[in-house]
Amino acid sequence: MISVRVALATPYDVVVGAGAREALSSFVPAAAKRAAVVTQEAVPVDVDPGVEHRRFVIGPGESAKSLATVEQLCREFARWGLTRSDVVVGVGGGVVCDTAGFAAAVYHRGVPVIHVATTLLAQVDAAIGGKTGVNLPEGKNLVGAFWQPAAVLCDTDTLATLPGREYRSGLGELAKYHFLVDQTLDALDLEGRIARAVAIKAAVVAADERETAGLRATLNYGHTLAHALETAGRYDLRHGEAVAIGLVFAAELAAALGRIDDSRVAYHRSVVAGYDLPVALPNAAEDAELLALMARDKKAVDGLTFVLDGPSGVELVAGVDPAVAEATLARLRD
Repeated sequence: MISVRVALATPYDVVVGAGAREALSSFVPAAAKRAAVVTQEAVPVDVDPGVEHRRFVIGPGESAKSLATVEQLCREFARWGLTRSDVVVGVGGGVVCDTAGFAAAVYHRGVPVIHVATTLLAQVDAAIGGKTGVNLPEGKNLVGAFWQPAAVLCDTDTLATLPGREYRSGLGELAKYHFLVDQTLDALDLEGRIARAVAIKAAVVAADERETAGLRATLNYGHTLAHALETAGRYDLRHGEAVAIGLVFAAELAAALGRIDDSRVAYHRSVVAGYDLPVALPNAAEDAELLALMARDKKAVDGLTFVLDGPSGVELVAGVDPAVAEATLARLRD
């Protein structure tokens, strides 16, 4: 078992390893008398918080990440009598972590939350860092709050319960970490890769918790196009698959802007393909729609804004020419 500390003003631990969820009761706040366990029907994982608890089930898929779901949870919490000193426990993947975390952030103006991450996607990304939120019809994650968990438990035993495609979706987020501050993931086993990804994210979060310095935005590498593809929603793409395409797009765009050379683009393509992830846009994707959606991205404060690779590494780049972005989309179909 590996423990990674997220070194914020109120620090917390991310525990990675087989059976990590068995430690849940040791992280429940001492004042908590009840735990609201938020999960989904398809999550075959039971937990024991060590206090009185009740299971609250949200719907499947990205459609469950909505304000309506948060309202439903908060009303059910209130009817049960959950108090500010109690705890919310999210058990599941990214949808559960985002939604349960946001509900915890706004119920009684904030109750503690612990994430038991059961998918690879949640273990390397969604459960860590305190970004919570839900979707609007206009875009992904447009309503949310920063609300740091009290702990995150990444139980690698739960990965055996995942459908193949859900596991592969997590590989898209894992691929992202090859291009940030670490390129030694290939030498590690799966537990080591997860822990290393957690450590990279923990360091970025500690340095820029609320994304005010631009550093934390680098964790969204590949996500601008990915979120546009997900919002358009007609391509049968999982989040990690969309991120994989977004990573290749970001590399091609960086090359078109003269920030990186062709060998660096080839490296992006080889990493993504090495995880057996898609590298091309769906044929039905329409450039005009994707450009409009990317312009609404929450990072976009000065024209089209992307996280791009370059001589100084991955960084936020604003004011990208839409014509260059459109030409890059066309290259992803070749």
